[in-house]
Amino acid sequence: MQWLPWIAETFARAARERKPILLSISAAWCRACHEMDRTTYADADVEAIAAERYVAVRVDADHRPDIDARYNLGGWPTTAFLTPEGELIGGGTYLDPGRMVSVLRQIADAYAALATEATQSHVAHTQPARNRECSASGAPDATQVFASFDEHYGGFGIEPKFPFTSPLHLAMELYRENGDPQYRLIVEGTLDAIAEGGLHDVESGGYYRYATTRTWQLPHREQLLETNARLLSAFVESAATFQRAIDRDRAVEVAGFVERLASASGGYRGSTDHVRVFAASTGCAVTALLASASLTGDERLAREALRQFESFLLAAYRPGHGIAHAVDEELRSLRLVADQIAIGDALLAAHAMTGDEPYLMMAEELGHYSLRMFAAGGGGFFDRVREPSDVGLLRDVRFGYVDNCTAAVFFARLRRISDEAAFAGVAEQALACVGSAAAEHGPEAARWLLAAREVCKDATDAQRS
Repeated sequence: MQWLPWIAETFARAARERKPILLSISAAWCRACHEMDRTTYADADVEAIAAERYVAVRVDADHRPDIDARYNLGGWPTTAFLTPEGELIGGGTYLDPGRMVSVLRQIADAYAALATEATQSHVAHTQPARNRECSASGAPDATQVFASFDEHYGGFGIEPKFPFTSPLHLAMELYRENGDPQYRLIVEGTLDAIAEGGLHDVESGGYYRYATTRTWQLPHREQLLETNARLLSAFVESAATFQRAIDRDRAVEVAGFVERLASASGGYRGSTDHVRVFAASTGCAVTALLASASLTGDERLAREALRQFESFLLAAYRPGHGIAHAVDEELRSLRLVADQIAIGDALLAAHAMTGDEPYLMMAEELGHYSLRMFAAGGGGFFDRVREPSDVGLLRDVRFGYVDNCTAAVFFARLRRISDEAAFAGVAEQALACVGSAAAEHGPEAARWLLAAREVCKDATDAQRS
């Protein structure tokens, strides 16, 4: 297959040729993506139809999470069909060669029949998200978060099983407050099941992305930096909360795995299958490694994590222009709020460990940059900076649920240690904008509750001062 990049010129070509777009969203670590390349996209009939009747576009989900967030249709690979204006016609995930040939013909025929002068001129694009009134009505409670806890096999839900960690952090906070043994059971039952089941790769010390069965077996064997960094943070907090030696040992093991993803140019590779370093996952890894070093008293680990972090910052940070999504030329100009917040969190962790003021100063700079470039007039944060060349759904800047929960935590922490008046009230507004959506996220509604508790700490400290 001959793939074209996601750029305005590609969509202009589709409009000139009056062809729909075949969009493939894949990832270097995705085994099913490689299989579809090996079979479906190597099939002669698929190649011939795609070349004759489509403009084919390939997007890497790690390179362009903003595109993935708008067009992903349930997993990777995503196989989507778009108009030349970038509007979604339909699609799905994995398609074998026979099914792909049939779908390609059906979509192309339907598009040709509908390609009237009106549809070819300029369809109405999704308008940019307007400032809206923010309200926390419908916000979740802890009962909703833990409703899907699997008492028999740990974790949340039936299958597939993902290693959600935000509900574990919430359970640990609640346990420290009231000592309810049910919260300890949730944390230890889940972490034991994850560490002792098929999700754990005993050879590398790392963990796979998810398991396909309720009993944590038959994993999809992708090992991502973010998955392992989040599990590292959970093991560290569990070891500190419950004083179990096994959790400490697990933290040491997975920290070693994360360290082995270090890049020679700074930061940490996004997966075992991808050489690129991405800002958000690197920030998450640095925060987790510093927490692990603090737990174990490992000065070498802390020193190396800070060295990798500083090397990445030198390449990715530009004063007044925030953090680039990645440091190679293709992605240097991409600015996402998730990257600013994750690096900001890591800077606060580095400042807490070392007391060095430059870390705090840079965190403040990223806070100001985020407010300037991503903040909505009515509160909360959009996911990305709009560009004049944006096409399709990229014209629609969005309030991400996870983005605003993590932003609330960051700005609440930043406010407590900074005297910058601009940071006052920012966390509360970010929370309010996604409060009504939190309950839709099942166990991940814990992100909102954790952020709300962080904001409450901020308010309490402000009253005391």
